[in-house]
Amino acid sequence: MELSDRVVVITGGGSGIGAALARAANVAGARHVVVSDLDGAAAAAVAAEVGGTGVAVDVADEAAVASLVNTTEDAHGPIDLFVSNAGYVTIGGVEDTNDRVQQMWEVHVMSHIYAARAVLPSMIARGEGYLLNTSSAAGLLTQLGSMSYSITKAAAVSLAEWLHITHYHQGIRVSVLCPQAVATNIIANSPDTDTRSDGGADGGVAGGDGVLSAEETAQICLAAISEERFLILPHPEVAVYAERKGADRERWLAGMRRFQDVLFADGPLPGDAIAP
Repeated sequence: MELSDRVVVITGGGSGIGAALARAANVAGARHVVVSDLDGAAAAAVAAEVGGTGVAVDVADEAAVASLVNTTEDAHGPIDLFVSNAGYVTIGGVEDTNDRVQQMWEVHVMSHIYAARAVLPSMIARGEGYLLNTSSAAGLLTQLGSMSYSITKAAAVSLAEWLHITHYHQGIRVSVLCPQAVATNIIANSPDTDTRSDGGADGGVAGGDGVLSAEETAQICLAAISEERFLILPHPEVAVYAERKGADRERWLAGMRRFQDVLFADGPLPGDAIAP
């Protein structure tokens, strides 16, 4: 899909990758860009830059997501590309509270379901439409120190695969974004984080693979959308890590344990929170 003369909706668009995608979509000729974010003022600021519409939306609220889709379609016509991008990170293991785990499930998994549920009927009726869901390299690998981030991002990848397989014949295209380290303010926007988790950036397990800018990541996304490519890996090394994981799970686990020992050398390991 090319974005020229298309209607684009982006959640989590007030900063970081979402904001960069809004700007990139505008440059690519999108007819209208709707920027939503939990922070309505941030969404409005980005929307003003691109001549779009800014709106405050909590993606964990299905009614709010449905309203976002309905109001956009009423004002600007059918949505061509829906970018379900909102997310955050926390630190914790099985000791984390049910409420915190559930909230991350709502934001990282259910929000994608809510978006698809709201926007797919119109897309299927037209025989075309595009979903871009943001997951993380953690969805293919893991996130050291964060159980909830790891499991919800893995579920987001699985959901995107299911959507791709199920609706491809109806003209629906799906991509899932799995970055490693991207320079954003996700740490500042997330509760109870520890910058050891991923270097203060979006993405999965941080290694020595470099930190991309949000703008670089957005351009990689647009290229993938143009090619209708499912898996978007701004850090190509992640494909190698995923292949190693699939080829020899025991060896991969041993390597991750060693990496965890190095990462938490100056402090307690995540599991120590429930040690007797």
